[in-house]
Order: sequence, then structure tokens, then C-alpha cells
Amino acid sequence: MITALAGGVGAARLLRGMVEVVDPSTITAIVNVGDDTRLHGLHIAPDLDTVLYTLAGLADPETGWGIAGESWTVMEELERLGGETWFRLGDRDLATHCYRTQRLSEGATLSEVTAELARARGVRVRLLPVSDDPVRTHLGLAGGGEVPFQEYFVRLRHDVAVSTVRFAGADEARPAPGVLEAVDDAEVVVVCPSNPVVSIGPVVAVPGLLEHLGRRRDDVVAVSPIVAGAAIKGPAARLMAESGFEPSVVGVARWYAPWASTLVVDRADEALAPAVEAEGVRCVVTDAIMSDVERAAGLAGAVLGAVGRPPS
Repeated sequence: MITALAGGVGAARLLRGMVEVVDPSTITAIVNVGDDTRLHGLHIAPDLDTVLYTLAGLADPETGWGIAGESWTVMEELERLGGETWFRLGDRDLATHCYRTQRLSEGATLSEVTAELARARGVRVRLLPVSDDPVRTHLGLAGGGEVPFQEYFVRLRHDVAVSTVRFAGADEARPAPGVLEAVDDAEVVVVCPSNPVVSIGPVVAVPGLLEHLGRRRDDVVAVSPIVAGAAIKGPAARLMAESGFEPSVVGVARWYAPWASTLVVDRADEALAPAVEAEGVRCVVTDAIMSDVERAAGLAGAVLGAVGRPPS
């Protein structure tokens, strides 16, 4: 059994490659909910949906999020009415949010709704939100004030300096059913190439996760989202620097070292392997840019092989 800690696009692409090399039913993805938000009365879960759409073969290949060939009739009409459209939701995507919101209002948990959506989309990977309780990422801006993640990421285009990162609700949250068992029972725990600060950070902020991961440290392998000092996608490098960590594979190694024994890095960072290992983390060098499914599958094979779980 394989368990993956997942954020958005990078995680979705690695998981898409992973299902090419192992049976999808052997994979559990524990997904960040810190990005979740509520707009137009709807519960929107961007990371869960990005993973879901990618594994279902629906994701837009250019952006990595949303649905390919999407239409925007509702957003266009909303704009004419003067409504909020800074966070754009496609017509087919809206159906997912409507379904989720309806089921939650009926008393279903986020875990239950996620499983229903995965079945409806034909996804065999087990998708688990890290918690059914609300955990929300808030960023304190260097210029003053605090904003929810989506306002920082989308409305402000992550182009502002950040002084603090807070996971509201994390201290009171409980791991969703099956989350801790998925960590304990896995042969390999994979930390996907997601933003360590705001994608993996909210996951391990839920009580119990770090303790259980620490027990499994020898079986935890992380994939660096930083290549040659830059984030593959999004503000990971900037947020790491603003959090006091070197925005490089060495900084990633230091971030994960307390509970991960291995870091997979791209060949562009091969010269930094000794510095990574000086952080107490074994370094595995491979081709880590997932420009297509074949390359994603190659990376997945290298990741699983890094801790002795070769693809079957």
C-alpha cells in the first residue's frame, strides 16, 4: 500500500504517473484542505478537485487545474450582473461544487462526499481530505493584514510579501477517518512535489499526522517542488524564503528532515546532493520534471524505488 501527501497540480501529476506503474487501488492520497473556500454559497475544494480531475482524465493540460474544454457561461453572466468573478469557476466545475455543497448540507462529511465524487468520476485511487473539520490557510501580509489563501494566490496573484502563515482550525481538527491508518499501514509514504509551506504544511498541522509520520520516517520519501532554485509551479520558493528557509533542494531537505528520510531531486540539482545529505536526508537524483504522463510515470517509479517499493 502507498500513501501520498498531496497538494494541487504537482501532486496530481505525480499521482497520474503513479497509476501507470502500480495498481491505483493500492494508493491513498491524503489531500490538503487548507485552500478550501466558500464562494457564491458553494464549498470549493481546489486541491481535492485538481487531484480528482487529473486522475479522471478531465484536467486542463495547460493549467493543470480545472476541466479541459470548459465553458464559462455562468461567470460571464455573473460579470454582467456585477458579481464577484476574480475566482473563476467553469460551468462543469460548478456542478462539482453544487453537488459537494448539497451533500454537506444534508449532513454528509467531506470524506464521504469526496468518495462519492471519485466513484462518479471512475477514480480508483482512494482520496481522503486530511480532515473533515475546517482547516484554512491564512497569510499575514508584510504590509499589514491577513488574507485567506485563495485571495493571496488568485486575487493578489501571490505577488505580495508574506510575514506569517497560519492554519486556522488546525489545532482543533481531527484527522479524517482512515488518514492515520493510511500512514501507519503504508509500505511507502510519498510527499508529493507540492508547496511545503501551504500545501503540505496544512496537512501535517492536523494533530496526529507529524507523530505518525515521525514513526515511519524511514519509509517516507519526499519529492522536491524546487528545481534549480525555482518552484516548478506557484510560490513555493518565495514562501520558503519568507519562512526563513533556503529556496533550494537543501531548504526542502531541511524542512522535511524531521519526518522524511529521503528526498528526490531533479538532475539540475545533482551538485547539491551532498548538501542535501548533510541535512540528514538521503538524496536520490532523477528526472523530476513531469512534462507528460510518461515522465510522470518515470518519476513515480524512481520515487517508489527509492525506499525499496519497486513498481509492480
